Amino acid sequence: MRSGTFKETIGEQIDLTDSMLVRVWCGIAVAALALAPYLLNAYHLSLLTIIAITVVGTLGLNVLTGWTGLISLGHVGFMVLGAYAYAIATQSYGLDPLIGLVLAGLVPALASLVVGIPSLRLTGLYLAITTLAFAFIVNHLILEFDGLTRGARGIFVTRPTILGISFASDQAFAHLCLGFAGLALIAALNLRRSRIGRAFVAVRDNDLAARAMGINLHATKLVAFATSSFIIGLAGALYGMFLSYVTIEGFPFLLSIEALAILIVGGIGTTLGAVLGTVFIVLLPELSGSLFALMGEETARALSTGAHELKSMLYGVAIILFLRFQPHGLAGLWRDVKRLWVHWPLRY
Repeated sequence: MRSGTFKETIGEQIDLTDSMLVRVWCGIAVAALALAPYLLNAYHLSLLTIIAITVVGTLGLNVLTGWTGLISLGHVGFMVLGAYAYAIATQSYGLDPLIGLVLAGLVPALASLVVGIPSLRLTGLYLAITTLAFAFIVNHLILEFDGLTRGARGIFVTRPTILGISFASDQAFAHLCLGFAGLALIAALNLRRSRIGRAFVAVRDNDLAARAMGINLHATKLVAFATSSFIIGLAGALYGMFLSYVTIEGFPFLLSIEALAILIVGGIGTTLGAVLGTVFIVLLPELSGSLFALMGEETARALSTGAHELKSMLYGVAIILFLRFQPHGLAGLWRDVKRLWVHWPLRY
């Protein structure tokens, strides 16, 4: 049991945690994730890869919606831009995959300014509708610029070779996605504690008070848009590599709903919630499929024909239940469990 937190040096202040137990568990988690691609079968390895890619995208959306309070339904639009930027750079122009990944972040970041500048005075539902329209405009432009994007035909994408290391195999590509997820997680944890991260939260909590404290609201919102879109674009590039074929059909609007569901289920505004929510939402259809399989083969077959509708329904049910019974999400539930453990047998 700990009676308080004391910081005596700058190093202790900078550390993400001062708990040796937390560091040990983080080391165990990293080791387990590093070994997992060699121990899982092909199907479960694909689930692990999808979880890693989704974590990257959700952390990006969390910067805009969770920290800054700007609701966005254009998540899938920025993913598509990132995927096409990488595919065009590496497959059409033969650029190095590292350059392609940089462009996969920069192109959505620049595009976010196009939608962000006109939307500076918009909040809530109006901003959500604007970002939703942006996602549909992106899809339309991709189909129109057939000479660059190959329209509805799409672009075939190969797994990259970075710094002489080939990520062509499923195990190697899973390590690449896990590495990006780890980097995005560390970047998010440090960004949240930085000056601009605190400005994001100040704008979310009370924009008038933030302006009174000297925070430039327009600049802060634009930085939030660009930062969020850069990270989401990287997730889109990774997802395009995973699919091996980049086309707008591979990025349905359901991905935007899924990202918002992850934030709500995990806990809006928390980095841990983005990770826990991703694991829960990605595995939810798998767990429900196993449950329906126990009801009989005919039931499982009938539900498999409407898998897309079933997934949408499960997301809706999860959002409703968490908003009603656990509004702080899985991250809030984890905090309650830790508080109960520390203060037991007392309530507080």
